[in-house]
Amino acid sequence: MPIYAYRCAACGHSDEHIQKMSDDALSACPVCHAPSYEKQLTAAGFQLKGNGWYVTDFKGGSSAKSPSGDH
Repeated sequence: MPIYAYRCAACGHSDEHIQKMSDDALSACPVCHAPSYEKQLTAAGFQLKGNGWYVTDFKGGSSAKSPSGDH
């Protein structure tokens, strides 16, 4: 299930909540109970797995030949 970040516009309280994508967004702040608890836009976290990525194949150095001065 995704983790959503929320922030209250009234008191400034912010928190993260685990919710199903099909669940309705929360609207009441759990601290001040104001109806101004809004979902924040955050970057998605992901992991690159397998071969062909910089972290797994190219980070340790290059096995490719460097260009020489001879042409």
